[in-house]
Amino acid sequence: MNADSRKNSLWSVLIISLCALLFWLAFFWTPTGLRQQQTSQTHTPLQLAETPRGGDFRLQSPTGEVNLADYRGKVIILYFGYTFCPDICPTALSILRQALSALTVEEQEKVQSFFISVDPERDTQEILKVYPPFFHPNIVGLSGTPEQISQVSALYGVRYMKQNPDADGLYAVDHTAFTYINAPDGKLSAILPHGSSAEAIVVAIRELLDKPAQH
Repeated sequence: MNADSRKNSLWSVLIISLCALLFWLAFFWTPTGLRQQQTSQTHTPLQLAETPRGGDFRLQSPTGEVNLADYRGKVIILYFGYTFCPDICPTALSILRQALSALTVEEQEKVQSFFISVDPERDTQEILKVYPPFFHPNIVGLSGTPEQISQVSALYGVRYMKQNPDADGLYAVDHTAFTYINAPDGKLSAILPHGSSAEAIVVAIRELLDKPAQH
């Protein structure tokens, strides 16, 4: 093997290794060291508590209060979960990342995504500042008091239930795992079940973006 061949082989190995590392980071790494703090408990998505009606709300983000009514004119994506979630939430957010990344820059500017914590006791603003944007910068983490989270969850038919802590004092939270999409006029437009593809999310978003504005 000559020097050029060895050099090309080395580059091939480096590229393959880098791709493998990026794949692992995208699908298996959890930011801020949360994976070491996650419970070994498993859970399954809960069904809707009632028919979602949607609606505006006010919650806190790492940069201040968010009033959903201020986002009129944009397609809104909502996902209810928690950062210590060992399986369902990372899967859903990874799929959402794929969907958002498939949009053009112009389309992304007309979309805003929110990750609403159903575990406000542990999901501090410091954690929410890091966790949702790790999947995509368009995703903003929101939280509030237990009473506020309960009120917002009721608007979207979300159920959540804290499990008993394990031997280490850690616990899982069973929760509804739907992705909600609001139209630019603020009305709830689509409810996608857990496991929906990135393509399905993109289609739902573009259908709303392509609709003429109603006055």
